[in-house]
Amino acid sequence: MTTGFEPLEIVDHELKASARLGDQGVTLALVGTADTRSMAALDALLRKLHEQARQSGVRSVVVDLRALEFMNSSCFKAFVTWVSSVQELDAASQYKIDFLSDVRRHWQRRSLGALACFAVDLITIST
Repeated sequence: MTTGFEPLEIVDHELKASARLGDQGVTLALVGTADTRSMAALDALLRKLHEQARQSGVRSVVVDLRALEFMNSSCFKAFVTWVSSVQELDAASQYKIDFLSDVRRHWQRRSLGALACFAVDLITIST
């Protein structure tokens, strides 16, 4: 049973991000542009999300990137770090991550494809 997940939100430069618990797990939605200026805020949000997900027994996180216009490599690295943190958990504590992407944003297809190869047992990509 999932309990104790507090909503998370950042508004930093051109990036808006929020994480909420719903019936199917946690949804993290990103809107705008994730660049160097918002890197620290995004990294902090992902760390908090991971800690809360771990503590509250979340089984899945949906990351909605459909309204994210661009993410630079520094911000993408924060996602790699997050996925690595999930992989480091024992199998019973790990949660699945499903990225919702926009097929018109070519950077998403390339970047998420590489990330999925990094953690094939944890990541799915949906359009």
